[in-house]
Amino acid sequence: MRVALFLTCVNDTLYPDTGRAVVKLLTRLGVDVDFPAAQTCCGQAHYNTGYRHEAEPLARHFADVFGGYDAVVTPSGSCGAMVRELYPRMGERARSEGRGDGLATVLAPVVPKTYELTEFLVDVLEVTDVGAYYPHRVTYHPTCHGLRSLGLGERPLRLLRAVKGLELVELPGADECCGFGGTFALKNADVSAAMGADKVRNAESTGAEVLCAADNSCLMHIGGTMSRLRTGMRPVHIAEILASTEEDPAV
Repeated sequence: MRVALFLTCVNDTLYPDTGRAVVKLLTRLGVDVDFPAAQTCCGQAHYNTGYRHEAEPLARHFADVFGGYDAVVTPSGSCGAMVRELYPRMGERARSEGRGDGLATVLAPVVPKTYELTEFLVDVLEVTDVGAYYPHRVTYHPTCHGLRSLGLGERPLRLLRAVKGLELVELPGADECCGFGGTFALKNADVSAAMGADKVRNAESTGAEVLCAADNSCLMHIGGTMSRLRTGMRPVHIAEILASTEEDPAV
């Protein structure tokens, strides 16, 4: 199996350790991971802001870069949802506008083989115990795209429950949005901040040391709120937890 890592813009710019954790984890599980250097933005920011035609060249480029792989793995529910849910819509829209089937044809092969990390582990590799060790009290926030668009469901929780030393505690109001929503946080700052504060208060009530999620964009928002409220909790991507072992523990 030829597997490519789609790191995403946010991770590449701000959270490169998450990408390293994905490679470390998958390599430990016997997967040969490639990182195509030509990868760029998937177009989600453009599409969600209304620049849908401008997102099309980015989608075509994604298909060109990742088309030759058997699977594309990303540590981002939102970018995974862009490819799986919105790329087909882009193709259909181009067709409905009389621009032919070209875009749909280009995008179709890459859509079904793009996986969010926990999907790939549970559904493709068929593993839940990845040999991880993380001796901390952890609560899990299911981000909106992972929860609603990709339907990750119990997959991340099954992986976390199998981590040696990890105490998993339920997050009250887990299915509520953290308030990030990309440009929503900029356009509706007061509402976004209030939603973030609610999420953090719920996380604090668990007594957890760490709040984890499968999307660093949401963790960035939650982490900023934690810092301002001086909670002492840490936001950690699930990939970094799963990559941690007794021999090489996460910091």
